[in-house]
Amino acid sequence: MEFGKRLALLRNEKGLTQKQLGEVLGTTERNIRFYEGGDRVPGVKTLIAIADYFKVSLDFLVGRSARREQL
Repeated sequence: MEFGKRLALLRNEKGLTQKQLGEVLGTTERNIRFYEGGDRVPGVKTLIAIADYFKVSLDFLVGRSARREQL
């Protein structure tokens, strides 16, 4: 599963809108939409913030692992 799909999955599991997630991460709803649609990839700082917020590993977030847990 690619990053955008994982991000949408995690966001939906928490019951957040794209706008709400953008506010949490200090970005825009548009950027979240672009990330989820595969049109953009966030920078390292944003990837780390997303992983920390959802309490998942970076490997899970970017599709390198099916294991969600942070180590």
